[in-house]
Amino acid sequence: MKASLNNNIEHYDLICVGGGIMSATLALLTKLLDPNLRVLILEKLEHVALESSAAWNNAGTGHSALCELNYTPEDADGTINISKAIDICNQFEISKQFWSYLVNKDLIKDPKSFIQNMPHCSWVTGDYNSSFLEKRFEAIKNHFMFNSIEFTKEIDKMKEWFPLMMADRAPDEVMAANRIERGTEVNFGELTNMLFAILDKEFDTKVQCNQEVLDIDPEDKVEWSVKVKDMKTHENRYFDAKHVFIGAGGGSILLLQKVEIEEKHGYGGFPVSGEWLVCKDQEIINKHFAKVYSKAELGAPPMSEPHLDSRFIDGKRELLFGPFAGFSPKFLKEGSYLDLAKSVKYYNIPSMLTAFWHNLPLTKYLLNQVKMSHKDRMEDLRKFIKDAKDEDWEVIVAGQRVQIIKKDEFESGKLQFGTEVVSSKDGSITCLLGASPGASTAAKIMLDVIEKAFPEIIHSKKGQEILNDMVPTWNKPVTKASFEKHLELSKQALSL
Repeated sequence: MKASLNNNIEHYDLICVGGGIMSATLALLTKLLDPNLRVLILEKLEHVALESSAAWNNAGTGHSALCELNYTPEDADGTINISKAIDICNQFEISKQFWSYLVNKDLIKDPKSFIQNMPHCSWVTGDYNSSFLEKRFEAIKNHFMFNSIEFTKEIDKMKEWFPLMMADRAPDEVMAANRIERGTEVNFGELTNMLFAILDKEFDTKVQCNQEVLDIDPEDKVEWSVKVKDMKTHENRYFDAKHVFIGAGGGSILLLQKVEIEEKHGYGGFPVSGEWLVCKDQEIINKHFAKVYSKAELGAPPMSEPHLDSRFIDGKRELLFGPFAGFSPKFLKEGSYLDLAKSVKYYNIPSMLTAFWHNLPLTKYLLNQVKMSHKDRMEDLRKFIKDAKDEDWEVIVAGQRVQIIKKDEFESGKLQFGTEVVSSKDGSITCLLGASPGASTAAKIMLDVIEKAFPEIIHSKKGQEILNDMVPTWNKPVTKASFEKHLELSKQALSL
């Protein structure tokens, strides 16, 4: 990249790559902590929130481990491990605290436009799965984060919770379910647009769309020089930045690989596409009001846990079932079919080959999913809704996710589900990789990024005062009293 030290180059304290929920959250948190910092947001597409943050591309569940069974795995000795559920629940509550702060400051006028109360349920069939769910209930019910959970094996109670699913059930069918009333449904696309609107109106910080980041290089007298292509004029520009955040969804790994930091070595990506069955009959849609998660198939990625999902999208109530996994070599929905091939580098080949070898069941699962017909998908839906009719449902393509492949201490590489921040030693460049529960935990993850990038701001007296008001439980031990206090405050602020 050419030298960027001249009078025509614009200088920024922070450049955010990507116009999704992560960049929106990071940019707004940064400006709230120090309005004088110069922040630039660059988005390749014509508008923000068109990839993973878009409502149809995102699961929409406020991931708080209330119903997602992959967050409470069964250990080898038969005990249910709830540690990840506690962590995820706490992270989501930090997001709610941040959103509540924005409402209380009158920066968000109508929280109902992006967040709604929605019961979260888990439901399984068969003796083995029912036993697991009951063990999970016993393990989690006494923790203060989950003490409102209900459990039942009775079909009459399930008829109260999700009547659409209980039609035509045999009285001797073995089932079990649990339910927590305080779950949420979140439209992250709508929220992303709101956060960028606050940045524009309150801080004169606009997103520059149609701008593709081509390269990020270190410079002698500045931290980073960012090369950007205007997608309309095809002209290249250069920006200087003290800090860069790469939050480009599935495209992040390709950009990280261009950055000259040793921390990138060993990382690769495995793309997984998704599809939903969407109900077309409003009468059926109105019969179900809950998010009902079940157990994923053996070999399926955790993000593929089947669920029957009430949603609010574009002001309309919807009903989705899925997700059905697929394979595409693209790393973004609007990406290139060459993305996967481009991501293979000499330093991540061992990680990728080992991860592939140790995840053959996942490969088999994806191949079976790709081969599924509409009839096959409807058969899966009929495990939830016995009388579902083919003509009442259609398929839509959901977002593209890229799971992390990374070096492992004991193996050459492993496939990792979830999200991870890769950072240079000095914190001047950070990159978010991975998928679920990403959007739901954006506030906590981005606060961690700020702590790496701007420790002098976040640990200053003024910064601590702002954070105590904005996200009171961040980086603090969570007690029953503090959790319940802030849960109630969020409930009031967000009208839940």
